[in-house]
Amino acid sequence: MSQTPATPLLDTVDTPTDLRRLPPGQLRQLADELRAEMISAVGQTGGHLGSGLGVVELTVAIHYVFNTPDDRLIWDVGHQAYPHKILTGRRARMTTLRQGGGLSGFTKRSESEYDAFGAAHSSTSISAALGFAIANKLSDRPGKGIAVIGDGAMSAGMAYEAMNNAADAGNRLVVILNDNDMSIAPPVGGLSAYLAKLVSSRPFLSLRELARRFSRKLPEPLHKAAKKTDEFARGMAMGGTLFEELGFYYVGPIDGHNLDQLIPVLENVRDAEVGPCLVHVVTQKGKGYGPAEAAADKYHGVQKFDVITGQQVKAAPGAPSYQNVFGETLAKLADSDPTICAITAAMPSGTGVDKFAQAHPARAFDVGIAEQHAVTFAAGLAAQGMRPFCAIYSTFLQRAYDQVVHDVAIQNLPVRFAIDRAGLVGADGATHAGSFDVTYLASLPNMVVMAAADEAELVHMTYTAACHDSGPIAFRYPRGNGTGVALPDVPQRLEIGKGRVVRHGSKVAILSLGTRLAEALKAADQLEAKGLSTTVADLRFAKPLDHDLIRQLMATHEVVVTVEEGSIGGLGAHVLTMASDEGLTDAGLKIRTLRLPDQFQDHDAPDKQYDAAGLNAPQIVDCVLIALRHNSAGVEEARA
Repeated sequence: MSQTPATPLLDTVDTPTDLRRLPPGQLRQLADELRAEMISAVGQTGGHLGSGLGVVELTVAIHYVFNTPDDRLIWDVGHQAYPHKILTGRRARMTTLRQGGGLSGFTKRSESEYDAFGAAHSSTSISAALGFAIANKLSDRPGKGIAVIGDGAMSAGMAYEAMNNAADAGNRLVVILNDNDMSIAPPVGGLSAYLAKLVSSRPFLSLRELARRFSRKLPEPLHKAAKKTDEFARGMAMGGTLFEELGFYYVGPIDGHNLDQLIPVLENVRDAEVGPCLVHVVTQKGKGYGPAEAAADKYHGVQKFDVITGQQVKAAPGAPSYQNVFGETLAKLADSDPTICAITAAMPSGTGVDKFAQAHPARAFDVGIAEQHAVTFAAGLAAQGMRPFCAIYSTFLQRAYDQVVHDVAIQNLPVRFAIDRAGLVGADGATHAGSFDVTYLASLPNMVVMAAADEAELVHMTYTAACHDSGPIAFRYPRGNGTGVALPDVPQRLEIGKGRVVRHGSKVAILSLGTRLAEALKAADQLEAKGLSTTVADLRFAKPLDHDLIRQLMATHEVVVTVEEGSIGGLGAHVLTMASDEGLTDAGLKIRTLRLPDQFQDHDAPDKQYDAAGLNAPQIVDCVLIALRHNSAGVEEARA
């Protein structure tokens, strides 16, 4: 007689409350089922895989030991939080990850009470956890702040700024350092686990505090010697002297995949009556899935894939990606210019700097997750006669804005900013969208701002930036592949502040900045079909504007529409200011500006995002038609 298959443990766990009812002996099975569930879900959707696989056991242990959501759990960056989402009531929706109307690929406060803090940029978790801990302390409420931060994120200064300010939180703050950059070597074995359990236990904590108090009563030379001996012994056995100096009680390293080690150590830390604690766990990125373990990047980010083989669904070969066009162009320019350097902040492949580094390794610098340092480092290089290209995503360059202003623009240093991921970015959503760079850069004196309409224009702009030694210059380009235009054999040096007319007309003028040019040309075709002769200009420069071209088009056309992949305050604002200053609207000219809406747009397919933003050809046509129906009272007709 056949037996009925046992119900999977994961089917009995919808929230961490359910998880905490399980006996410890069942947690290994649950972790295995959780890992399989995550692999299955991401296989259908794509997304971040390797980082989540590395924290499966850690996720189970944290929710088992701590009283989430009252204990506020914060995942740094958040891309490793897929197992967390499954255990916190979102399992049924995991196949909607990173799709329109579906789950975010990162933590998001509006999505779940278990997402204590929204995150998609690195190194913010300790500061946020400290905020939760201090708030609870001030209001005399229970609850800890728990930050899970990767070793890569610890390269950012913000993490240390937070740790340096953490002493006031006392035992309400727990930092878990997820170290996945080393293998589980002999130091992370039975002895290390025993020591971690011992030093996190209450008897040891009490004994150590007693010893501290006793040593303070010794004469100063003996007190200092005792303190140094204690630190040396702990540093030799477990590391952590740096964290101790920052005021943390350090425990570790321990095997982040061994629940028999994780659970008792976290329980001891939870109950310890010492200051803030740092638990050092060592994990393996991609753990438990053979294809991920074997891959160089541990399947950090993947397309949809076959779960059995690990084979990812590849898009059909097409145009080269913008970042590769930039990286390869810069590498060629550097062949004949020994002053060209490339700097990136932990994103060499994402920015194309890896291509440059292959050809010129001594002049390529990955500074880690340290955008502020990257910009000022580039400023120092420029001040000493080098030609640095600082390649940073638009959304990450925001983190170094003060350095852009103070260290680059005020000193008028020729730093070249290659700004990747300009505009909307699809599945990564609002946290990674490059919405604001034109606005925050074009407002700065001395700054030149360009936007590439296609990959050929990107080649020209990279060369133009290399030749521009009179001050800072930036050029922006989107995520993904180009349009398929032929790349020039010889790059052209663009005249600063000069655009180009790509289609001539007489009634409507569309002024495009960036890759909306293709949609502007489609809109022109549709307007021509309605009998409306349309000019399309690629302005190329948001700053300085091509005043002569804009003035000419305003003088000879009835409607002028600006189109850009950026927020209010960008191209449209600068064109309107110019028109106002010069009185160009006095003759009844109708000017309209199309830009990103004043909201943070959620993740979706890029075309749908741009439809929602009103920046595709049909919306450009609608804008023109409404402007032409503008009545004499100056009131626009409502859109249908």
